[in-house]
Amino acid sequence: MAQGQSQTTAPHAIVLRAARLLDVKSGRVVKPGEVLVQGERIVEAGTTVKRPAGAEVIDLGDRTLMPGLIDAHVHLFLHPGAEDLQTVQESVPQRTIMAVQAARDDLMAGFTAERDMGTEGAGSADTAVRNAIDEGLVPGPRLRISGNAINILGGHEDAIGYNPAQHVLPNADYANNAAELVAVMRQQFKEGADFIKIYETGPDKVRDGQFSTIYQYTEAELKAGVEEAARVGKRVAVHATGEPGTLFAAQAGVASIDHANQLSDETMRLMREKQIFAVPTFTIFEYFAEHAATPAQAAREHQMLDLKVQEFRKQVAAGVPMAVGSDVGPFAHGTQARELVLMVKYGMSPLAVLQADLLNGAKLLGWDGQIGVLEPGYLADVVAVSGDPLQDIGAVENVSFVMKSGVVYRK
Repeated sequence: MAQGQSQTTAPHAIVLRAARLLDVKSGRVVKPGEVLVQGERIVEAGTTVKRPAGAEVIDLGDRTLMPGLIDAHVHLFLHPGAEDLQTVQESVPQRTIMAVQAARDDLMAGFTAERDMGTEGAGSADTAVRNAIDEGLVPGPRLRISGNAINILGGHEDAIGYNPAQHVLPNADYANNAAELVAVMRQQFKEGADFIKIYETGPDKVRDGQFSTIYQYTEAELKAGVEEAARVGKRVAVHATGEPGTLFAAQAGVASIDHANQLSDETMRLMREKQIFAVPTFTIFEYFAEHAATPAQAAREHQMLDLKVQEFRKQVAAGVPMAVGSDVGPFAHGTQARELVLMVKYGMSPLAVLQADLLNGAKLLGWDGQIGVLEPGYLADVVAVSGDPLQDIGAVENVSFVMKSGVVYRK
């Protein structure tokens, strides 16, 4: 009997206290801020909360409590360096070990939930990483994973520019028509994918100040993929930088259009109507512009970024739903809060970006009502930052306390 009683006793209570607390729904900062956590969930949040007997109080001083950050576009299996070579030279076990380190770095930077947008040739190795995190074996964000992305022969992530006799493997799974697409998706779901990542556009060009990109799948092919995912309660995200691929994706009803450098009026209308999220990924474009191999390439990358910024301003003005994803991997894991800073720099308010990250991010990852808000019943994913992120969005780059599911990982 005594043993049975000990198993049903209330979980350890923790009270987090700080000078401020972000109420992201109302757009207010509450002063002071307190959060009562029991087990993995929030019990109460506000200016003062109950203090159950034996509760541990963690006083974080002059900081702001806020929900754990969400990155809707990461690559745990990539690291800085020659992206096409690392996938050829490094074994999948080596890349998996590095992915575990990357997940830890992201968590310690305050990202408690992420969507991994393709292992870039490591297949379903991300299933093991997600499961190890869920089982508490290794620290990391809660993850939605996709295995390899899906691509056409000769498409965006195919192994182009190598000796054909070497048969260098692509970084994605091939599917060249609707039937092949459905078959590949079924294999990925079998191996643990939470969602599907499809490359919908190929090489991007800027000529005479005009952006252009070629589409890879027709609307009908994408629709077959979206319907197959829906059959098992899952969704499709696309890499799509411009028209007409972005329109095909919106017509097909994908969950998100990632990169979204160019969206037509009709595409934006459909995205508003269907609540399809644009995920701009500015940080990767800035990184490529600043780390180009030659001056000519740097000029091209800067021109691409400039056009992207102009388009983004139009998208914001048109009310396109936004989520926040950095495309971290080619640049260092744990540094991607830069994405929120850039979205403010290029035209959104700090509150709008925080709502895109936390509220829209939770919806996009399929955890609406579970994460993204400090309210009773939500999972206790809580971070603390120096300063007030509504006044200075740069505060999110200074996370000094991290709790996920009621477990403190950094303080």
